[in-house]
Parts: sequence; structure tokens; C-alpha cells
Amino acid sequence: MYIIKNAWLSLIRNKGRNLLIGIIILVLSIATCITLAIRSSADQLVNSYNSKYDIEATLGMNRDNMMKDFTPGEKPTEDEQSEQEKPQMPEIESLTVSEIEKYGDSEYVKNYYYTYRFNMNANIEKLSSSNSDDKRMDKKADDMNSGDFVVMGYDSYESMSDFISGKYTISDGEVSSDFTSDSCIISSELASSNDLKVGDTITLISPNNEELTYDLKITGIYKENEEDSDSMGQMFSDSANMIITNKTVSEVIRTLDEDISMILSPTFILTSEDVVDSFSEELANKGLSEYYQVQTNLETINSETASIQNVAHFAGVFLIITLIIGGVVLFVLNMINVRERKYEIGVLRTIGMTKLSVSCQFVVELLIVTFISITLGIGIGSVLSVPTANYLLENEIESSQQAQTQVQQNFGGPQGEEANRPMGRDGGRMNGVMSLDKVTSMNAVVDIKVILQLFGIGLLLTVISSLSAIVSIARFSPLTILRERS
Repeated sequence: MYIIKNAWLSLIRNKGRNLLIGIIILVLSIATCITLAIRSSADQLVNSYNSKYDIEATLGMNRDNMMKDFTPGEKPTEDEQSEQEKPQMPEIESLTVSEIEKYGDSEYVKNYYYTYRFNMNANIEKLSSSNSDDKRMDKKADDMNSGDFVVMGYDSYESMSDFISGKYTISDGEVSSDFTSDSCIISSELASSNDLKVGDTITLISPNNEELTYDLKITGIYKENEEDSDSMGQMFSDSANMIITNKTVSEVIRTLDEDISMILSPTFILTSEDVVDSFSEELANKGLSEYYQVQTNLETINSETASIQNVAHFAGVFLIITLIIGGVVLFVLNMINVRERKYEIGVLRTIGMTKLSVSCQFVVELLIVTFISITLGIGIGSVLSVPTANYLLENEIESSQQAQTQVQQNFGGPQGEEANRPMGRDGGRMNGVMSLDKVTSMNAVVDIKVILQLFGIGLLLTVISSLSAIVSIARFSPLTILRERS
């Protein structure tokens, strides 16, 4: 108690010196409080964002392996145009349901689903483009596909990613919750041109055998959002001429028509981002063709939080620099403080105070100043942390948008406000398999965790900066000090 009382009296006697130290620590505590709040908020936001979206894995073409096995033919002459002389691409077998179920049976997979995609004719009129260029595209699409309409078969709501992302929305009726019923939904354009409504029935016709038909009841009509209407997918009028049904209908149609070509596209929901490589290796061991590779949405998720991660990284670097500079300044000030108070130290030692007691008094003095300054710094820092964090994030987002605009200009993309629109497939980003919401604000709140960290840092700085006083006091001889003073 005597040490604390004596330290307090010493602080009052030397107001100017201690006020200077207090201001320095106050500035350090404000800067540290802001950076800690930003880092804490950024970590929470990134973790929350990552937990909001599942890690999705799909199977895409491995173009490197395909080109490795690509066999170019000899250059044909005018009289030699046989198939053998054409470049031969490796044959790639479509995935089967049993293979997808085998791949989905994994400790790394939480859930999985798959969709069917195939072409059928129907007893309704197909939509066609009005201008000549689009008509040529439609004709090219007809040559590529064996039916007028694209049929998509889903096995659950979770697999209907275009509706989850908002690319498609139901304008009338609903998507039937019974994924085993003979039902479908069609586009608003297709319904309007054929005078169809919810409750009507359409008949799918096999492109291989007109006698094979399948009746479906329309339970809903969907529309495509305007921002996606100019995507590459519209070149073949897939959206307008798409009939969406369920996997049960798809499997029955495949049973009826063994010659129909169906593409199965699986999506695996992984347990975490850390298992991507292990999952890829497991699929290879289970017999996945080398022409397939695992693709995930990790890059997309990380790209959407890149700005906030950059802000957190900047805050971390700034925090380290601040603490180093602050520690050095306090260390030097304590050295000067001890030299100016040599006589006081000599007197205290002469009247019987031990070296440890005198050292503790100096440490307690600095602790009192530090904790008062940190308390004020917390109050000021809590007010400044949110606008500072959002200002830094705003600058980072602006820098990111400028980089994206430059990329669009490289492709001759739109200018002005249109330049900020996504430019990837289906209106999404250029990389990844799904579209996410970008983080545009931070709530850098000074919580109890930040406060405890700040007081911990203050205590550490106090101990480090007090080392000069402790070492000097241990070396001083009280008689020598008093003799030099006289």
C-alpha cells in the first residue's frame, strides 16, 4: 500500500512529465483499440460469411488431360475427308447415378444432389429469335441438340441453384414440393406464346421415337431476372425453351427411351474447405476418370471477402508497427525519467527502501498512467473504430472495382455504371461455381475481447518499457548518487 501511495504522490508532483507519457500512451491505445476492433470484426465477419455458404464441389472437364490425349489427324487432301483423318478427342463417358452415389458416400461430404439435362420435343411451339443472327444460332443449337426443348430434372429444392441465387423466380404458381410427381414449370415467355397457364398439361415427345410420350402438369411459371437476360446462355434460348421437372420424371424418360442422351451434373456439399484435396484424391481412388476434375466455389467465396481480409491484414501490420514504435518511445522516456530522478532514488534507497520496492514504485506509476490512458483510449477508439473500418473497406472496394473495370475494358466491356456489373457466365463472376453477396460494411465494435486484449498489450508495454528503470535502479548505489548530488 505504501508503494501505491508513494507512486500516486509522485505522479501528482510531476504532472508535466506524466502528462506527456499519458498522451503518448493515449494515442497508442486509440490506434491499438481501432486496429484490434477492425481485426476482431473482420475475423468474425469472414467466419460468419464462410459459414453462411456451403463449400460446393462439382465435377468439370480436365482440359489438360483431355488435350494430353488429343490425337491430331493428318492434314486431309481434297479427296480424303474420312473420319480417321480428323482430330480425335478422347471419349468421355457420362456419369451414372450409381457413380454419383458412390462418390457422395464419403466422410468429406455432408450432402449431395444431382441434376439431369437432356433434350425433348413437345406438343407446344418452340420460341425462336426474331433477327437473322439469332436464328442462325437457334439452327446451330438444333443441330447440336436432338430436341427442341431443354429439360432439367432436379431432385430437391437445394439443387435448384438458379432459383436460390435469384436468377429465376416463380411469377405464377409454385415449384411442386413433390419431386416424384408428373409436374413441371415453364418460362413465362413459353407460356405466353403457347397460351399456357398453371394447371395445363404439356406432352414431352422423344426425339428418337415420336410414339414415346410423357404428360406433365404445369404447376408454376418462372421468369428470368432482367440482369441475367443478356448472358451467354440466352444465345441458344435455353432459358425461354427450358422445361424444369424432377429427377423421377427424368429417370422414367430414360427408362422409356434408352437412346436418349442425358447429362448428369452432381454437386457435393463438403464438410469444410480443408478437405477439398482429400476429396479429390478419394474420387480418383474410387475410379473417377482422369478427364474429370473437382471444382469448388472456394475461390468465389474468398474473392467476396478479399477486401475485408485486406483491411484486416493492413490493420494487423499497422498494429505491429504501432506497438514497436510505442514500446521504443516509452522505453526511452523511462530511461530519461530515471536519470532525472536519480537523487530521489538515492534518497529512497538511503531511508531503507529495497531495490525491488523502488523498482515496483516506478512500475506502478507507469501502470497507473497506462491504465488511465487506455480507459480513455477505449472510449475514443470505440467511437472512431466503425467509421475508420468502413473508410478503409470503402477504399479497398473502390480499388477492387477499378481493377475489375480495367479487366472489362481489356475485353471492350461496358463503361460507367454498367462497368460494375458482374461479367462471368450467367451474370456471375468469372471464377467459381456460384454467385455470392459481397461484403460492403463492417461493424468494428469494441467488445470485451478487444478490451481485454488492449489491457493485456498495455500491461506488456508497461513491463517492457519499465525494464530500463529496473536495470538502472539495480545498478545505482545510493551513496554514490547522494555524493554526486552534493
